[in-house]
Amino acid sequence: MEIASLNYDFFYHQLEVGKRINETCFYFADDEREEEHFLGFMSQYEKPYWVGYCDIPNGTAFPTAQELVTARIFQGKSLQERWQNVRIVSIEGVSLKDWLESLEYFF
Repeated sequence: MEIASLNYDFFYHQLEVGKRINETCFYFADDEREEEHFLGFMSQYEKPYWVGYCDIPNGTAFPTAQELVTARIFQGKSLQERWQNVRIVSIEGVSLKDWLESLEYFF
């Protein structure tokens, strides 16, 4: 069975510290069309936390991880509110399983 979800606190910590999480592709299992969304972290920007394919045309960016996860930009709800239905397709271009295995080399 392929891994498709993460503990919210673990994911949030990775996002907040911006380590090896510059692009995450995911969808919501409770969405009929299972459209992919993207979010990530790019330290070189004033607002380093970004989201694509959300309620805001052309996506948006935030100065903090907390603002990203609490913004109501996914069908009027926040990522935090919808986390139980998040299914991760990839992080940094690899499957969630491979990404988790790669973390062992960095900790």
